[in-house]
Amino acid sequence: MNTLRFSADKDTGVAVVTLNRPERLNAVDAEMVAELVALWRELRFDDAVRAVVLTGAGDRAFCTGIDRDFVVPQPSSPYMQDDPLLRIGPKTNDLWKPVVAAVRGMACGGAFYLLGESEFVVADTTAAFFDPHTTYGMVSAYESVLMAARMPYGEVARMMLMGTAERISARRAHEIGLVSELSEPGGALEAAVRCATVIAGYPAEGVQGTVRALWAAGEAGRAQAFAQAPHLIALGNLPAERQAALFEGRRRGGFRTR
Repeated sequence: MNTLRFSADKDTGVAVVTLNRPERLNAVDAEMVAELVALWRELRFDDAVRAVVLTGAGDRAFCTGIDRDFVVPQPSSPYMQDDPLLRIGPKTNDLWKPVVAAVRGMACGGAFYLLGESEFVVADTTAAFFDPHTTYGMVSAYESVLMAARMPYGEVARMMLMGTAERISARRAHEIGLVSELSEPGGALEAAVRCATVIAGYPAEGVQGTVRALWAAGEAGRAQAFAQAPHLIALGNLPAERQAALFEGRRRGGFRTR
């Protein structure tokens, strides 16, 4: 794998998956999409792995969403939307082993596809969460749906609507329930592995059944909301050239953290 690192401890049953494009703030490109899909599906058959920790390389970002150099051709019909990030999560690939996310630095935009399909999030105090979509004339659809299941409505609405003007600090994310545990800087991975080790020590059938039940609790509502997303994106997104102009004009703007 070129965009991921993978390691597994056979004694504990815990695997660590690392998004490994630190020079691009672990942004997702076509190769990472393909490698994540292949890895999640392969892990379904690896009984030695009973729990997974997902993290990002480097200290600047967990993941900053889709790489802006990754051009995704879109159908002309508003009834169809080709979103490659919909394929990068473990649940989408029928993996029902528990996944714990360990976040250091920025997690924004498309990162929420991964956080939304993790069981819970551990973060260090450098973590910051935000969604840039509205700033650049785009609809935050799938990201909003996934985070609405993790955060109070007012909090997720504020994060999605404020765009790049505001970032949610790790401490605030912990207060509102997006983050389940805070660690010192650089300690999120160790804390997440500790949790995953406990979970991996339990009988796999009961653990995986619980993961499936938890996901099922919001499955119907999530499917209904996802069904509307392509139309909302097609109607609300600015043309690509206007998005690019907004990006160039605003990328040096400041932000506040709360």
